[in-house]
Amino acid sequence: MTTVEDLPAAGKQPKSTRAKILDVVRWVAILLVIGFAAKQLASNWGEFWHTLRDVAWESSLLSLVALVAAILVSTWGWQAMVDDLGKPIGYARGAQICLVGSLGKYVPGSVWAYLLQMELGRKAGLARARIFTGSLIQLGVGVVSALVVSLLAAPAVFSNSPRALWLFVLIPLGLAMLHPKILTWGTSLVLRILRRPPLAHPLGWAVVGKVFGASTAAWCLQGVHLWLLANSVGTPGWSGFVLCVGAMAVAMTVGTFAFILPSGVGVREVAQVAVLTASGLTVGQATAFAVASRVMFTVADLLTAGFAAVAARSARPSVPA
Repeated sequence: MTTVEDLPAAGKQPKSTRAKILDVVRWVAILLVIGFAAKQLASNWGEFWHTLRDVAWESSLLSLVALVAAILVSTWGWQAMVDDLGKPIGYARGAQICLVGSLGKYVPGSVWAYLLQMELGRKAGLARARIFTGSLIQLGVGVVSALVVSLLAAPAVFSNSPRALWLFVLIPLGLAMLHPKILTWGTSLVLRILRRPPLAHPLGWAVVGKVFGASTAAWCLQGVHLWLLANSVGTPGWSGFVLCVGAMAVAMTVGTFAFILPSGVGVREVAQVAVLTASGLTVGQATAFAVASRVMFTVADLLTAGFAAVAARSARPSVPA
């Protein structure tokens, strides 16, 4: 993309009044999204602990670790995409932009996550257009990956909702859209509609493969997270594990498109419960685990965003006086 090149690393210059105001706005935005995330955490905390009382602490801890791993893997895919659009930024800096910015999804209207990522990228010396393009492509590739993985839960999904057969139409269409030439054309078209510069060079199989692989690995790790919780009240075995992976892919995809709600609240749980009940859990158990899963997602988001911010700050080179 004629991604406006990264800003040159010149010597430290005094900040203009506009830059100081933007810094304040960014901090206010970050505090605001953290506040929304904390509010959602507090509202579900009682039911969360009630559910975890019957789950072995080892399972709960491993479940949270699986979520953290899923977030870190997905972030690597995002960084691979952003790096392909310009000068590599490094994982520490990329994680700070991606993870801290992603907290914006807890504010009603998930567009806030992308706006915050763009502002954090700008603060780090990257063009807003480059951050937006990277996030846009990762979202599209991630949705196609989720549709493919969701086939693992197809029996449960189709038995509860026959209309979900439209997935069979979307999957081959989505896979075709991942061809680098088509993906490049589609991305440039969206950018042209938004009056942004087109991609400076065509996307290649390598970067598309990295993003698709990272997204698929993230869905699988999220399935491990849900399976560890479900395993505490039974022995779902391999079939249950496969269902949990498919359930998370379905739930997260549905939640992504419920953009009016903060982080797809409510919509994600409905999809999870539908698949979990098909695996043998009662509606009460499935609902409890869906709520526990949402709280653990919030905890994992806050943990990874916090660590990423600290790591990026520590890795920042000092500017000589």
